[in-house]
Amino acid sequence: MKLSWIDVRTIGSAKEAVIEEAVHARVSGIVAADQADLEGLPPTVRKVLFPQGGPLPDDFPSADIVIVEPDKHGDPAELALRHPDVEFGRYVEIVDAETLEDACRSARTDKWSLLDFRDPTKIPLEIVIAAAAKAEGSLITVAKDIEEAEIIFGVLELGSDGVLMAPAAVGDATGLRRAAETDVPDLELVELEVTASAHVGMGDRACVDTATYFREDEGILVGSHSKGMILCVSETHPLPYMPTRPFRVNAGAIHSYTLGQDERTNYLSELKAGSKVTAVDIHGHTRLVTVGRVKIESRPLISIDAVAPDGRTANLILQDDWHVRVLGPGGTVLNSTELRPGDKVLGYLPVADRHVGYPINEFCLEK
Repeated sequence: MKLSWIDVRTIGSAKEAVIEEAVHARVSGIVAADQADLEGLPPTVRKVLFPQGGPLPDDFPSADIVIVEPDKHGDPAELALRHPDVEFGRYVEIVDAETLEDACRSARTDKWSLLDFRDPTKIPLEIVIAAAAKAEGSLITVAKDIEEAEIIFGVLELGSDGVLMAPAAVGDATGLRRAAETDVPDLELVELEVTASAHVGMGDRACVDTATYFREDEGILVGSHSKGMILCVSETHPLPYMPTRPFRVNAGAIHSYTLGQDERTNYLSELKAGSKVTAVDIHGHTRLVTVGRVKIESRPLISIDAVAPDGRTANLILQDDWHVRVLGPGGTVLNSTELRPGDKVLGYLPVADRHVGYPINEFCLEK
């Protein structure tokens, strides 16, 4: 989980509503210029004082962290010695090579570095992240909106440790908190036993082409029902007559579910460039990947039925061709047309029913 800091110093009359929303959304920190705005906040949120351009108070009864401008307020390390109950950080505005070096120095030595990059390029942030690779402090980067925050969280794959954003409206605090959830929960995969396979005629299937390379033991989960999915492998393994396409999963018929973002399922038919899908390996480790393209074409289809040890079932309809594959225990690559009753495949069996893709506690029968 990345850090989400909300800046309430300049939001005017909406301040009270934004703070209430931010606390409810469980953002990581609230940044204020006046300690009065930090009073009464619950312990679930860090109270950050940042009197930018103004004087530093003599003591900090309401603050957990104080961000300072060293040329106005003094060095963070020296201030920490005088106020051992408060953590101090440094604000750096990056406008040129000299201030970029200041940011790198702060990233290596200070407990907190609040970075404000005036140019839209993310190259300076990449340099600071690289400079801080072995440091123990945290980098908080100013973002103008949620879209920029999402980019900042992904720079150099590591991303900034956190983002500071001033909300433009109520709702932005929740959006930033959601953007900070960069990790995808791992899944508990189960071994399913194939019970039947059948040729089911023509239909439309989807190839999901992503903007990343899959590993050999990785693919996406696909199923006809939201409570039973089978792990379809990417085209990372060599095939006769065609080159490998390690960014692609020949996933299944267009009605099928796959896992997307925020525990939501998506139909393969609704994926498009920019969508997010969950890549899963044979150990259940997950990551979000971005869809670059979805190819939907009419092909002969085959239906695979499988059952778990506890009796729960899964069905997968996919292209009826030898080169379309799923994964079995230990990463075994299995050609779909050669699956027979008794063969083992890897799957995932969610327990919640779904409504418009979201988990919901209601009765739902899928056949």
